[in-house]
Amino acid sequence: MQRAIPLVIVAACALVDGEGRLLITRRPEGKPLAGLWEFPGGKVEADEVPEAALIRELREELAVQVAEADLQPLTFASHAYPDFHLLMPVYLCRRWQGGVVPLEGQETRWVKPSELHAYDMPPADEPLKTTLRDLL
Repeated sequence: MQRAIPLVIVAACALVDGEGRLLITRRPEGKPLAGLWEFPGGKVEADEVPEAALIRELREELAVQVAEADLQPLTFASHAYPDFHLLMPVYLCRRWQGGVVPLEGQETRWVKPSELHAYDMPPADEPLKTTLRDLL
């Protein structure tokens, strides 16, 4: 019998600019998986739905204002880490207000979907490189 591990839900966003590039952010030093690139987003709190969590996280981390109507469900990732299982709905967003300002000291980069393979990402994000390249 498998031991029960917590399920953690993290919402992520494929922010796509007018040139078809995706925004990725680098996890800052001091955080788990520091130095790896990821899609912006964050943990869904107990009182939130994924869309609300994503809107909050984009505002808190990148000073970007997103309307729920501009978030399109795109795909998801599911990955078993040693201490928890991560389920990550990924939303597509092509419209937002404000410029991207990294408020948590993270590095940001706009990359073409075909360039994602060049960036080291957390294990849960790795399959999204191919998925997003093929969908976008």
